[in-house]
Amino acid sequence: MTEHTDPADPARRDLLLGAGLGAAALGMLPLSAEALLAQATPEWDKTFPRSARVDHRKVAFTNRYGIALVGDLYLPKEHRGALPALAIAGPFGAVKEQAAGLYAQEMAERGFAALAFDPSYIGESGGVPRYVASPDINTEDFMAAVDFLGLAPEIDRERIGLIGICGFGGMALNAAAPDKRVKAVAVTSMYDMSRVMAHGYNDAMSGEARQAALEAMSRQRWEDAASEAAPERAGGLPDSLEGIDNPVIAMYHGYYKTDRGYHPRALNSNGGWNTTSPLSFMNMPQLTYLDEISPRPALIIAGSEAHSRYFSADAYARAAEPKELVIIEGADHVDLYDRKEIIPFDRLQGFFETHLA
Repeated sequence: MTEHTDPADPARRDLLLGAGLGAAALGMLPLSAEALLAQATPEWDKTFPRSARVDHRKVAFTNRYGIALVGDLYLPKEHRGALPALAIAGPFGAVKEQAAGLYAQEMAERGFAALAFDPSYIGESGGVPRYVASPDINTEDFMAAVDFLGLAPEIDRERIGLIGICGFGGMALNAAAPDKRVKAVAVTSMYDMSRVMAHGYNDAMSGEARQAALEAMSRQRWEDAASEAAPERAGGLPDSLEGIDNPVIAMYHGYYKTDRGYHPRALNSNGGWNTTSPLSFMNMPQLTYLDEISPRPALIIAGSEAHSRYFSADAYARAAEPKELVIIEGADHVDLYDRKEIIPFDRLQGFFETHLA
């Protein structure tokens, strides 16, 4: 696999200047969708095998904030007529070459146009500084994907749905609520990133711990602003599990840090998010208008053994009809990233065939 290096890295900076891209490549001006597409990795660099039943091409589009996004568009071979389409992203801290691409290729085999995309600031998509997340901008990224799909000649713009995985499950629900072009939404191993960052797992963060975290991140902003280097990163998963007995860390390590799911552009496989990324999530709740997805349907899928299952249960309780909650017995959170024998693709296919008819 080929590494797509960080635009903030000095070596990468010199390379871009030498190529004549100048200030735009350095973030003073945003790179256009066309420029990012030209830089995108041309070879197959996914964590899953390529399907002979699907056509694939790189695409690029721009969100409402002017950030260019790069995606992989998967189409069933020899399709006829305008296709129903799905925009797919996640997990949080992953890239489109991992779970989102696997889902997209599988759904394309089943007759859908499927767009797996890198959200703003990560992977092959634009945005400077790198490795930052936003509940607003990342929700907008899904809406921008709908913009792109609705203009693509292969696609029926009245039959567009969303699939969100992990933290981008919450983003997908958040996007579907106001964006009435979305006809159906499905999420797997969903996280509400605002909730977990603001209150901790199982809402166990104390008020004192919350204030201490906000104090530290607030002061880190001065450090980042004063430095000519890229903003401080929080650090990713450990390279080794020696001395670690946390089952959640072990579970994530088994995907992101091994041949099963490692990718050189994935934050979770490498240095993690910027230290200050949680600030906006801790201040801006997601899913406030979850009930406004109705009367369009929502399918919420979680593993019975997932530490994150409570996010799905609570989202289902808050959503209005029509809605479905599917619990996959024996599955943990990460099983729904790539275990094709466990992920209920037949259920996803039936759901979207019914509601994107």
